[in-house]
Amino acid sequence: MTVGWIDAGNGCAGDMLLAALVDAGADFDGIVSGLAKLPVDDVRLTEQVVRRHGLRARQVLVEAPETRHARHLPEILDLIAGAGLPVRAERFATAVFGRLAEAEAAVHGIEASRVHFHEVGALDAIVDIVGCALGLEALGLLEASVTVSPIAVGGGTVTAAHGRLTVPPPAVLALLTGAAAPVAAHPAARELCTPTGAALLVTLAGAYGPMPSCVPEKVGVGAGTADPPGHANIVRVVVGAGTGAAPAWVSTAMTVIETTVDDLDPRLWPEVLSALRGAGAADAWCAPVTAPKGRAGVVLTVLTADDRVDGVCAAVFAHTSTLGVRLSPVERRALPRDSVTVDHRGQAVSVKRGYLNGVVVTAQPEYEEVRAAAEATGQPLRQVLEEVRAAAGRL
Repeated sequence: MTVGWIDAGNGCAGDMLLAALVDAGADFDGIVSGLAKLPVDDVRLTEQVVRRHGLRARQVLVEAPETRHARHLPEILDLIAGAGLPVRAERFATAVFGRLAEAEAAVHGIEASRVHFHEVGALDAIVDIVGCALGLEALGLLEASVTVSPIAVGGGTVTAAHGRLTVPPPAVLALLTGAAAPVAAHPAARELCTPTGAALLVTLAGAYGPMPSCVPEKVGVGAGTADPPGHANIVRVVVGAGTGAAPAWVSTAMTVIETTVDDLDPRLWPEVLSALRGAGAADAWCAPVTAPKGRAGVVLTVLTADDRVDGVCAAVFAHTSTLGVRLSPVERRALPRDSVTVDHRGQAVSVKRGYLNGVVVTAQPEYEEVRAAAEATGQPLRQVLEEVRAAAGRL
């Protein structure tokens, strides 16, 4: 059984991961040949050995014509579908862009199909993602158990299409939150993980943590463009032979925050739950109870990553009338998952899929996109749900 480990302790960008895959043995010429099938303007890839903070690494340079064209998700998926990629590579690249679209949609409050990708829609980012898909396929990592280390995001600010943003930028935070991916503290006052890098990592990860039990066989080190003085700007890929059974799920240490409230206007609860998710909670829900003196009450339960407990507690106090909360450590076991986009009679619908031992056991379409597709096609909502789920199972 092949296993992989991605060391993102110094961050990750698309070109860095691509370079690490090439350094680990993925055929560079094969990747270039596969990328040449993309129906886009000419792009040129070169690779070279460099040093980052005194360590040897490989760098892949992507030269693509500059474009101000902001692509939507359906256009990008058409580009990928028209490239004639290997099935697993096409599926992975599609899932990465699906996650990017979902993250940007959540940040901007719009549907995924309406997202303008700006930077990640540029040709070099498309090349990074498709190139990584081809490299992962070449190393056998798209059908392997892959673990990703806690991900360093950095600090400070970054200038993007929407102006100056605090690191991590909103799309990165949305991607990591949606995947319950652990974040590693890092002293660098710069962006270490880009949206493309985050989307690649969370789509690839079957688990998060240290290197799994294995016999290492291949190691690749990919370099970023900068060479800051404080750390090696690299990402590492380890490919090995597993020494045990692959985990059927992703285990994550988390915290449950709970409180009982009996004096809040019940009309406020939907907004409270939304605010808590916006504060970083992985999930939040309410259950009715009978409070003292027969009053109708609500037990609010929030599930959050350990490093977000303080911020989520602050949101509970800000948005409810409670004076105290209860904290309990828990272990969450979640199915490995991906996101695909189904073309339903010309309407794009995002579907999250969960895997158990490599088999899809659940497929959940995005409800608002299903409703929009039903309205556009004139079909009953139930029929669209069934057809989209069936289509997602065939991808």
